[in-house]
Amino acid sequence: MKKQTVHILLTTILALTALVLTTFTSCVSRPRVEPISRTLYDSGIKNEAQLTKFFMDNNSSADKKQVKRLAKLYIQEGLAEGINSDCAFVQMCLETGFLKFGGLVTPEMHNYCGLGSMDSDHPGETFATEQLGVRAHIQHLHAYATTENVTLNFTCIDNRYKYVRPRGKAPTIYKLAGTWAMDKSYGQKLDALLSRLEKY
Repeated sequence: MKKQTVHILLTTILALTALVLTTFTSCVSRPRVEPISRTLYDSGIKNEAQLTKFFMDNNSSADKKQVKRLAKLYIQEGLAEGINSDCAFVQMCLETGFLKFGGLVTPEMHNYCGLGSMDSDHPGETFATEQLGVRAHIQHLHAYATTENVTLNFTCIDNRYKYVRPRGKAPTIYKLAGTWAMDKSYGQKLDALLSRLEKY
């Protein structure tokens, strides 16, 4: 009887210990995932290091110093115009194939969103620096995301800004499908990239 009681006690203690450890491990191993807004005229939440890590995990052969510069620029330029830097950054990733390019737009054009890229006679806009290329991208998103009463803070360098009519026709990434790009799944592709970025 005594041995049976001891056995029951030991079994109970082991079961409780396992339960506590499982609960603790579960809490520790599941970091809280903060959702990223899919609204374009909004704030991004990811910092330079997080954006860089996300990018490098998708293209390990990229120039990390350049990726860090671009991540910083997207945050700065996005903040200046009220544009969601997370959305803009993943759009750059999608449009350039994580800076692998391969289409009409080439790296030296500093065109990170396919601005004006239509055919071999119209390969797209060219910008002198990375910063100007990012700024033009942010400004073009601004035209899609905001109405006429919301003006740019920096001088407009996006030559195609004026062609976005009506202004504010794409307040979210989903509305970029059929407007920015003819691909009907364009918004879903951006959403999938943002879902992956949320884990960083």
